[in-house]
Amino acid sequence: MLNEVVLDGSSLTLDQVVAVACDRVQVSLADSARQRVGLTRGIVEGLVANRAVAYGVTTGFGKLSDIAIPPERLAELQVNLVRSHAAGVGDLLPEREVRAMMLLRANVVTKGYSGARVDLAELLTGMLNAGLYPPIPEQGSVGASGDLAPLAHLALSLIGEGTLSRDGASGPAADMLRHAGLAPIELGPKEGLTLINGTQAHTAIGSLALLDAHRLWRAAHVAGAMSLEALLGTPVAFDARIQDVRGQLGQAASAAYLRELLADSEIRESHRENDPRVQDAYALRCMPQVHGPVLDAMDFAASVIGRELNAATDNPLVFESGDLLSGGNFHGQSVAMALDFLAIALTNLATISERRIDRLVHPDLNQGLPPFLSRDAGVNSGFMMAQVTAASLASECKVLSHPASVDTIPTDGSKEDVVPMAMAAAWKLRRVVRNVRYVLAIELMCAAQGLDYRAPLKPGRGVARAHAGVRRLVAPLERDRVLSGDIERLAAAIQHDELSFSPIGMS
Repeated sequence: MLNEVVLDGSSLTLDQVVAVACDRVQVSLADSARQRVGLTRGIVEGLVANRAVAYGVTTGFGKLSDIAIPPERLAELQVNLVRSHAAGVGDLLPEREVRAMMLLRANVVTKGYSGARVDLAELLTGMLNAGLYPPIPEQGSVGASGDLAPLAHLALSLIGEGTLSRDGASGPAADMLRHAGLAPIELGPKEGLTLINGTQAHTAIGSLALLDAHRLWRAAHVAGAMSLEALLGTPVAFDARIQDVRGQLGQAASAAYLRELLADSEIRESHRENDPRVQDAYALRCMPQVHGPVLDAMDFAASVIGRELNAATDNPLVFESGDLLSGGNFHGQSVAMALDFLAIALTNLATISERRIDRLVHPDLNQGLPPFLSRDAGVNSGFMMAQVTAASLASECKVLSHPASVDTIPTDGSKEDVVPMAMAAAWKLRRVVRNVRYVLAIELMCAAQGLDYRAPLKPGRGVARAHAGVRRLVAPLERDRVLSGDIERLAAAIQHDELSFSPIGMS
């Protein structure tokens, strides 16, 4: 486990984001970054001293960029920017997402193109190390001039306004900072703009969703392998030769993982010679062809998000040459598209899992298992409604798979006339992740019940291990009971990666 993450603006990794956001690993700044930040801050201060016209430094913002601001009101300009942009609404982001967002914003400042003092990054890292985080509504950003509203809510806490939380307790931001040995910052020229201009809110959510997606991918294989065994399926379709002649990397990795899980199965041997079926249904036979592209999509998303972690996303950007260049690095289209793609990919895990669940409970399809996996079907409904819940969740995932990044509504007096809706892509991806987790939990529960009926025959080594893990959390269904708690326990186990092991070559 990492002991510390040192920010230099260029080398932050997804693993480090997870370590700070979820495990509260301490954060510090690299000395080289402090020097670089100091150089570009000096350039901004020189522009102010010379009364130069510079966007966001000595002018208003957006549609108001043609309004010059007198020197005596420059500090007021930055504070007003933060206050006016803190217009978010809706549910609050979870603590881990806020922590990831704080880390990414500190890293951008550390990169040295913001023109802000290093004090901003130091306060952000100080808050992270003290466990302080502000309430940040998840709605209100179009991801265009960055995640303006969410980042403004974060910036409020840095200037001692609003509230902060730590370990379940909340209080006025200024007081909470003081108790932690920290002090609010007084914004200088461009520093309010620095704090709110960037892609760090939706990138933070996407970074953590990607961690969850990898856990779902592993759980989907475990659940699918368990279902295959319970339904007396064949692993022939996972033969390496089949995958090799297609050449798709994700498909090959998926099939290899399934072979690991199913190795040395007594259940398979019990029906190898006398099974009249030539091939299984797609939900079983085509797992590599469906699960595999999900891995490819995750790899693509990881490459996009990984680059964005160390991107300079301010506007204008301050270069050591003395140039201030206005551009559009705050625009979230690249990450938004990756998050939409990931939501679509994960939805396919839900839809194929739901089909496997249906085959497990359907008395006409489940290869001699009891109707709805209940020995006393009729008086007992067994897992009938569990499949209905899975169908509901899978259907919702399909709705949420409509891409947010193709939508746009002009904002800021049409100055920002093409926007990516990146934050919407991020929070609906989070919803898809949760839904898929529940669907897979239901499949694990049903597949374990199916395997119980195949005893004393033993499944493959990996499947047996997973079955034992399920049974540690959920008892067999002898008669009808409330299933919600069972589903929640299994979903939590998936979230914490407790029911799968990493296939060769994956972490």
